[in-house]
Amino acid sequence: MRDLTATLRELYEGDTDRARRFRYALLVFDIATIAFVIVTSFLPLVSWIIACDVVLGLCVLADFAARLHISRSRGREFLRLSTWTDVVAIASFLAPVLVEGIGFLRILRTLRLLRTYHLLERLRADSALFRRNEEAILAATNLVVFVFTMTGIVFASQHGSNPAIQTPVDALYFTVTSLTTTGYGDITLPGTMGRLISVFVMICGVTLFFRLAQVVFRPYKVRFPCDACGLQRHEPDAVHCKACGNLLNIPDEGAY
Repeated sequence: MRDLTATLRELYEGDTDRARRFRYALLVFDIATIAFVIVTSFLPLVSWIIACDVVLGLCVLADFAARLHISRSRGREFLRLSTWTDVVAIASFLAPVLVEGIGFLRILRTLRLLRTYHLLERLRADSALFRRNEEAILAATNLVVFVFTMTGIVFASQHGSNPAIQTPVDALYFTVTSLTTTGYGDITLPGTMGRLISVFVMICGVTLFFRLAQVVFRPYKVRFPCDACGLQRHEPDAVHCKACGNLLNIPDEGAY
């Protein structure tokens, strides 16, 4: 058991080549999983989709169990949002018939991965593209996760009771029109709960959209903490910190 724990800790937390390859393999698996979730959410629930759901759910469950096994404070793990998003993902994979309407919540797993400290550090070190566009990538991920999460909530809460919401495409259409404040009016959510969902989509969606636009259009800066004042972002060719004047030593691309 100790050997298993040590091996898992090396793979999930270590800095060896094997650990890095393992974590990148997990990233590829999750991206493929999210692509599968998005595509199949718009298809009829047939036997091969259910079979793939169960297989993917077992893989996600194995990953979740391994991370829980090596945790030094297992009780504290359940105080984290990422833990509960994984629980929802596992449930939605292993019980596709019962929770078909919240299948979109599986996309939350992408958000957990991009928030993982070790993965962020590795991507910053290995990918110049990620370093240049880190905040835009995270902002776009947050927006995509929000859209598909709210699509799942709208579909789960309105399917069967709202004749305008017959398919996940209808729920996605409503979410996007509400988020962009276009509001064509051909699909509405009746009742107090429907209005509250609509308000939440509009407020949070517009906020996330503006955040993405902000990081895309503002001048490019690098993340490098100043030793004196802690300012995180500077111009790529900055020699001194613009906040306190401290001498900086920002590495260029040749240092990676």
